[in-house]
Parts: sequence; structure tokens; C-alpha cells
Amino acid sequence: MKTNVVLCLSVCVYLIGALDEKESIPEENNILTLTKNNFRRALKQHDRLLVHFYAPLSSQSLGTILEFRKVASALKDAESAVRLGGVDVNKEKQLAASLNVTSVPSLLLYLSGDKHNPVYCPVLKSSSSILTWLKRRDGPSADIISNFTDLETFMDEDELVVLGLFKDLEGDVVKVFYEVAIDVADLPFGVTGSLEIFSKYDISTDTVLLIRKHKPDEQFEMDKSTKEDLVEFIRLHEMKLVTEYNGMTASKILNSVVRNHLLLFINKADEGFKDINRTFETTAEKFRGKVLFVMVNVNETRNGRIMEYFRVRVEDAPVVRMVNLSNNVQFQLASDKFDKDSLSEFCLNYLEGKAKPKLQSEPIPENWDKQPVKELVGMNFEKVAFNYDKNVIILFYAPWSRESRVLFPLWEELAQHFSENEDIVVAEIDVSANDINVHLGEKYPSIKLFPAVYAERVVPYSGKRKLKDIVKFMEKEIKKAKRDRAEEEELRKQYINHHKAAEKEEL
Repeated sequence: MKTNVVLCLSVCVYLIGALDEKESIPEENNILTLTKNNFRRALKQHDRLLVHFYAPLSSQSLGTILEFRKVASALKDAESAVRLGGVDVNKEKQLAASLNVTSVPSLLLYLSGDKHNPVYCPVLKSSSSILTWLKRRDGPSADIISNFTDLETFMDEDELVVLGLFKDLEGDVVKVFYEVAIDVADLPFGVTGSLEIFSKYDISTDTVLLIRKHKPDEQFEMDKSTKEDLVEFIRLHEMKLVTEYNGMTASKILNSVVRNHLLLFINKADEGFKDINRTFETTAEKFRGKVLFVMVNVNETRNGRIMEYFRVRVEDAPVVRMVNLSNNVQFQLASDKFDKDSLSEFCLNYLEGKAKPKLQSEPIPENWDKQPVKELVGMNFEKVAFNYDKNVIILFYAPWSRESRVLFPLWEELAQHFSENEDIVVAEIDVSANDINVHLGEKYPSIKLFPAVYAERVVPYSGKRKLKDIVKFMEKEIKKAKRDRAEEEELRKQYINHHKAAEKEEL
């Protein structure tokens, strides 16, 4: 009897397990919704499972989520054996930890139910790259180039292509090339053993060529090079000396092996653009491999997000920023000159650790309010500027700007002129070192008056840079502000009385 009970229990457990394995897993947009409760089941049901680990609210994950959906749709249309799954790491922290997922977003390909040895997918930013990566894993990972006709067709595929020239297409060194082609899935790869093609490029040893717009750009002799060596070479030279930031290049810029990026924010329609860009390109050649040079057109509306991130306005251009993508610390070129010497010195100081980071705010100076001209920084700007009991006139300047320096004596003179008037504050702020939430509307130096009213009002000054003209402007605006302040006081009084009357009625 006891034996029969044990047997029945065993059969029940088996049947429950079998039903569990066949139970469907919820999905959305052709992507399985994976959890700690169904992940093992998904591995058993699908021999090839590509899993996207993401945090839905992070800016980094948002783009990859949309691209992953495109991949899912394409694989379904192609009736591929590869199944896609997604893990929300915010909800599935335990699952992510058990799978040793430390980078989000990330893509891992699980094969034959093995959850301990997934294959990391290095291409994440575009659906086409992910699909190419999957396709190349099934082989071949590079096109076979047999003759000049094949070569021309191959070079037409993209602006930049990777061509491997090998004397023995079955040798070990070619295997390294094929492995690299799998991981660098955002570029076309071709391989040839054609002596005619060797002769065309005057090459006699196993070599990898980067061909840009049908012309050889860089070459790399394989010899005993490793997979890592070749990947680094390709990633180092796939960019032009100066790469313009746009929708097509953004992914490559962000994923570059060079983490130090020098960004030139400039209006391509400006008269001096060609000269500055030419100087930028000349300097870039000197720092290739150490600094990636990027040009951002401030006149392009689609670049609004990157300009917002770096807090650069159209009227600030041209301006140069350095950023390290490992820590996102920014540095700004402290000069209004964009010659080769200034750019080179800035890059060298940065690489040697001598450059000072661009801060959102400098520390508040110890005696910032003891001198006639008050020295403002980001941290005390709003408290002083929008003090409704003071009329505050501020000079927004950049210390390296000649036009700014010319105004310093005038500002001291203005402060002395109003030194006996406690209702007026004369101040200045270095806008190159302090971020403020005021739209200047023009390049520095800029002068603005903040009248003594309750509303946060900013009045720009555009007259002559002379003492009597500025004083006249201030007296006019202050007189107007007194009238406006009286109206504000009356409205506030009416509001308070109305509120008190309403409270009495409720009682």
C-alpha cells in the first residue's frame, strides 16, 4: 500500500512538472515577459533565447527597448528559431542577480537551455546590428570577395567597410577575423584571397583594410594579433578625424573605445565655420586614439537633446567641451580663440590631469558681498537676483572674453555710483563656470536688471556701454518697478482680505 502511495505521488509530481513546462509564457510585442518563476521554463522551451535586461524608466534602456521590439518583429516575419525575452531588472532583481547581470541594458543569448554560459551581444543600439549579429553567428560572418566585381558591390554596402586580405582562407588568423566580424556587427565585413586584389592595394601580407568611400583609409597587419587587437583597431579608426553628431553617428560615438570626447558646438551656417572646423580637424589628427573629436551643429533642431545635456545654447556657439564618458565630468575650453595651439593645449592639459572641471557652481566666495561689486555664483545667484526688495543689475561675463574684461572698470564705476543706495545691488557672475536658469538671449558679456518686484522679472539692457546710459536705463526701470510693486501690494492685500472673509463665513 505504501509503495502505491509513493508511486502515485511521484506520478502527480511528474504530471505537474510536465504541465508546467508546457504552460505558455506571457508576451508583449512578440517578446516573452520573463520572471524568476518562468525563466527556467523559457530556457527549456526555446533552444535559442535572446534576453534583453533593461530598466524601463532609464534613458539608456528606452532606445534599446524600441530597437528590441523591431528585432522581435523581424524575427517573427522570418520565422526564425531565435526567441526573444525581456527582463525588467527593477521588478526582477533576484533573477538578474542569480544570472550575474551587472550591466543594464544588456543582451545575452542563451543556447540549449544553458543559463550559466550565455553569449554576450556587444551590439545593442540598433535593430539592424542585432539582427546582423545573430545572422553572422550562423555563418558566414564575412562576405567572400572573389574578384573586382564582388569588391565593388561590397564597397557599395556602406561608407566604411572592413576587408580582410589573407593568403590562406583556412588559416587560424582568418578565424580571428571571422570572430571579430560577428561582434562588430554594425559594419560590413568581407574576406578575400584574390592575388589581384592584393596587388590592387599593394599588399603582400595578411592585412585588414578599412575602406572609406571606396578608398583605403587605414590598414592593420594581422601577424599574431588577437581578436581584441583587431576590434580596437577597427573601433579606433572607424570614425573620421572629426565626426558630426547626428542620428546616424550617435550610437558609434557613444560606443567608441575612445572615452575622451572633445565636442565643438558650432553653427555650420556661420561665416567662420569652415576655418574653425579645419583647425579642429588638424588638431584631431594629433590626438587620434586619445581623444575623439565631435562636431555638433547648434543650428540643427534635432540636436536639442545633446545641447540640453551639455547646457549649451545656440547663442553660446562656438564653444568647446571635453567630456569623459566613463564619469561624464565636463571641461570647457577657457578661451574665445579656436586656433590649433589653444585646442592642443586644452587637450594636453586635460590628458595630463591639469584641466579644471566645469562645475554647475563655483563655491560661494568668502567675502562675495563685501566689495562694491558683488561676486555671484550658481549657488547664490537666484537668492540675490530675485530678491523682491532689491533692484539688482548683473554683468554676465566670461573671464577669457576681451569684451567682458573691457566692462570690468565700468562695473566698478557703476557700483561706486550706487554705493549709497541700499536698494540697488551691482553684481557680476562668471557664466562659463556657473550654470544659471536664466535665458541670456545673447552671447556674453550680457547686462540684465532684476527689478524689486514680486514677479521674477528680467529686463535686458542693450544700450551703450557707458555709465550715464546704464544709470538712465536703471532709473527708468526702477521707477516703473515701484509702480508695479504698488499694484502687486494692492492685489496681495485684496487676496488676503478675501481669504480672511471666506474663512469667517466658514466659521
